[in-house]
Amino acid sequence: MPIRNVVLLSHQGAGKTSLAEFILFTSGAIQRLGNVKDGTTTSDYDPLEVERHMGINLSLLPIQWQGMKLNLIDTPGYADFIGEVRSGLRVTEGAIIVICAASGVEVGTEQMWNDAEKANLPRLIFVNKMDRDNADFFSTLKGIQAKLSPKCLPLQLPIGSQSDFQGIIDLVAMKAYIGAASQEAEIPSTLREQAEASREKLVEAAVEVDDELINKYLGGEPINNEEIFAAIKKSTIAGKLVPVFVGSALQGIGTQQVLNGICSYLPSPEEKDAIVAKNVSTGNQEEIKPNSESPVSGLVFKTTADPYVGKLSYFRIYSGVISSNSQVWNANKNSMERIGQLFTMLGKNQQTVPQVTAGDIGAVARLSLTTTGDTLCAREHPVILPGIEFPKANFSMAIQPQEKTDLDKMSTVLPRICEEDPSLQTRREADTNEFIISGVGDNHLEIVREKIRRKFGVEVRLDLPMIPYKETITMSTKAEYKHRKQSGGHGQYGHVLLELEPLPRGGGFEFAKKIVGGAIPHNYIPSVEKGVNEAKQEGVLAGYPVVDVKVSLYDGSFHAVDSSDIAFKIAGAQALKKGLSQGQPVLVEPIMNLTITVPEMYTGDITSDLNTKRGRVLGMNPANGINVIEAQAPYAELLRYALNLRSLTQGRGSFVMGFDHYEEVPAHLSQKIIADKKKAE
Repeated sequence: MPIRNVVLLSHQGAGKTSLAEFILFTSGAIQRLGNVKDGTTTSDYDPLEVERHMGINLSLLPIQWQGMKLNLIDTPGYADFIGEVRSGLRVTEGAIIVICAASGVEVGTEQMWNDAEKANLPRLIFVNKMDRDNADFFSTLKGIQAKLSPKCLPLQLPIGSQSDFQGIIDLVAMKAYIGAASQEAEIPSTLREQAEASREKLVEAAVEVDDELINKYLGGEPINNEEIFAAIKKSTIAGKLVPVFVGSALQGIGTQQVLNGICSYLPSPEEKDAIVAKNVSTGNQEEIKPNSESPVSGLVFKTTADPYVGKLSYFRIYSGVISSNSQVWNANKNSMERIGQLFTMLGKNQQTVPQVTAGDIGAVARLSLTTTGDTLCAREHPVILPGIEFPKANFSMAIQPQEKTDLDKMSTVLPRICEEDPSLQTRREADTNEFIISGVGDNHLEIVREKIRRKFGVEVRLDLPMIPYKETITMSTKAEYKHRKQSGGHGQYGHVLLELEPLPRGGGFEFAKKIVGGAIPHNYIPSVEKGVNEAKQEGVLAGYPVVDVKVSLYDGSFHAVDSSDIAFKIAGAQALKKGLSQGQPVLVEPIMNLTITVPEMYTGDITSDLNTKRGRVLGMNPANGINVIEAQAPYAELLRYALNLRSLTQGRGSFVMGFDHYEEVPAHLSQKIIADKKKAE
């Protein structure tokens, strides 16, 4: 059976899930129509999705239509879940971009369009919600052609709009279709002229891919509908044309035409360029063709972790056949993987299948080693397929369990959550001893917190991370400390003289011995060093670790009976504290490198915002309407930068951040930090 793999994309709320639901209903895959408001749709089945009326995970919706199998992948529209969209784009040959006729092209639409363009996917556009107040097809079409591409041309026109939206005109067949039942009718006379003009434009654009048709067209010869269909398909697959459909997913008007459009205009796995993989044995690149006779190769594009069902892996087969209860080779992990029962998924419902063949999509439970992005293949023909490029996790929070007793549980849950969502990262921040979790935005982490609570029963708290401030000195100084205690019997005696010198930033911490003439016996020197190293963990200003200081032990004295390791350790620690106090101590803070990519029109806003964050712009590289700004700013000012940038650029900007160096904190801020730290203690 021929296959079409199609991803549904849109800005949040444009109606892809409603479109998917009506398509499932139209094709007979479901008997009852669900809706987003009631939380009864097939693709939004997660309790969090039902509660929030929004998609969070991609879902797989296989259907049959016109003798073909269609694997639809419904993806979330909210920017924080772009990782799910990237997974869907990676394993499909075509995309449908859904746009609301009332809101027009929104930020998310542009982002999805750019991602589909990058993935080189042929697209169809569905202008939805024609029955909504303020719905305006022609103004939306203008926006599509201006903001996305002039090659987006209508294949249909609406009959009426808002409350009197009745149906559509098909510009190829030149027929009208009324209502959800697609009742065939004559084109209303008031729209005839407009329909003919639009058809002319469509035909003109479509024939460009075929020299024979161009000659026919220019010679004024009639071109029949079959030839136009073929030309539209060829142009769409070549990326020269993006057909625009219109309708209302809630009323089911136009959904049948979208289904037909998927079958008629979007490519099958065989019609799209072959995918290039790396042959592990030879190290060479090779083309993988969607042929069931070839050795098996497939990509795992999504993993879900469920405490009851266990781990579920979704995969796309690119060549060969994978069978239930077999074994395959995981080329990324270099290991054999046992395959149990295979399924196809319809939302959350599993249907068992004996095998999944080239071009198709399936799922399998409880793989032991495999994670998202891994290639499953034949051991005798090991290949690695290109992986999935997930978004950078730029928004970080400190995560900790509400109950101290849940710490171990949280530590085992976090890796499972990250396995399910590769756009998440977790790490332990050595300087502040906090667990840090990073995601795409605040909503992303909020959903993760909820997931951890619901799926694994662990309540966690998210707070802004602590800043790993450090302390250092700004001038050289000498310090002496004599530790002496007499308490009957043996006393304690240790006497050290230290010299402290500031080192350049990033110089670390050094301990040197400059003892002359046995002022302190050699066996006590390691104790002095131990005392100094322990004391450097808490500076004298606000208890932050001490860096960029060289400490030299240059003199001291001892007592033949009362001196001991512990006495010299205490003397070393106290002498360091004294020296730090005298060396004009200051706080230093981490400074981060930023690479910010934004449309040029936002450059001024970004630079003035950086000025308010004590940042400095180091350089700019404008090209093709996009500006890449290199800058530096203190980490303390950037904790919410992912959210700031999103609101400054309406979601069109992105950035990468990395640590660069430490720098002295300005005096007025330093006093506040010290006061806050003391208050907290």
